[in-house]
Amino acid sequence: MILEKRIPLRYWIMEIKWDLLIVSVFSVIIYVIKLYLISLDIPLSIGTFLGTAIALLLSFKLSQSYERWWEARKIWGAIVNDSRTLVIQLKQFSEKSDNSILKTMAYRQIAWCYALGQYLRKLDGLDFLKEFISEDEMILINQNNHGPLTLLDHHGRDVKTLHKRKSLNDFQQVQLDNTILRLTASMGMAERIKNTVFPRTYRNVLHFFIYIFLLLLSLALENIYGFLEVPLLVLISIPFFMLEKIAFVIQDPFENKPTDTAMTSIARAIEINIKELLGEKELPEPLKNKGFYIM
Repeated sequence: MILEKRIPLRYWIMEIKWDLLIVSVFSVIIYVIKLYLISLDIPLSIGTFLGTAIALLLSFKLSQSYERWWEARKIWGAIVNDSRTLVIQLKQFSEKSDNSILKTMAYRQIAWCYALGQYLRKLDGLDFLKEFISEDEMILINQNNHGPLTLLDHHGRDVKTLHKRKSLNDFQQVQLDNTILRLTASMGMAERIKNTVFPRTYRNVLHFFIYIFLLLLSLALENIYGFLEVPLLVLISIPFFMLEKIAFVIQDPFENKPTDTAMTSIARAIEINIKELLGEKELPEPLKNKGFYIM
């Protein structure tokens, strides 16, 4: 997630460098053609009209992309709440003799948050979860395709065990089951965003029409002094390409990019909260930002 810090200019330039290069090349070619071959008298109003239409489409695309990003953030906000709720319920409902299961489930919930973030980003390597779960559970996670789902299934198994021991009454079991169901639902909603691809044709068409607009504008710029029209066209193209790129990168909030939802940072905050609820003194530090963003 990009923070409210000074974002390096290099980051933005690297995002749109190829588009700027293409615009620079074809604007130079058109300038040479107009200078030595033929002068095309295209009304400037055509380019400005198309530019206005593209600006409206960009604003609509930005709105849609931000809505997906914000929904992802709300999902992880619900995961924070339900993770805390699960541990609080376990502490209030279970007997002192069941402290081992309480700690096992609490640590498993920490592992689930980290595992879900890794799963959504399609990253391998869950060995760091050994700190939170047993070796048998690690083996099962590595054997199954969906590690986070396996961990939630083990939550349900332990709740059932507590109920059989009479450590939980029927009402308490239902409450814990409901919390686990909400965690499952949040996971499903995050997977829906991850697996629902934003229509690529929409972006391609918009990208194409930005180039058409710049091409028409380049042909219509007749009264600009000398070679100045080339850098001017590049400057005009920057906000269009920048907004289009921003809309593109935030539409997928689980791609291991600076614009992602900060799932690892949120999981670390959940780990700190849960360990505080367990009364532990040695707490990890909050995740540090990586300059202008945090993961």
